[in-house]
Amino acid sequence: MSDTGRKDLSDKLGDKMTPNQSKSTTDSIKDTVTGTGDKVARDVQPDSQKSTTQSMTDKLSREKDSHSSSGLGSGTGHSSSSTTGDKSMLDKAKDAVGMGDNKH
Repeated sequence: MSDTGRKDLSDKLGDKMTPNQSKSTTDSIKDTVTGTGDKVARDVQPDSQKSTTQSMTDKLSREKDSHSSSGLGSGTGHSSSSTTGDKSMLDKAKDAVGMGDNKH
């Protein structure tokens, strides 16, 4: 369950587990727009005003974003999107909540 106006965790997982090649252009744009809107809402509302689940999900999401933007993936020969199609559904779910192995 998510806070009002926020993207539900199950929707986030569903978006991440569906390969981009299988999405229509409309679905892909919708995922991008709703994902961006959710990140804005995540950063605007203080964690103290969120449900426990939403607060934890947002913290994991911020951590994942900080790792992906800090260059931790550079220099290893791995691209963050190069193996997306090869991942299991469990790995995609872990990535969606920031618990995946996208740290190298």
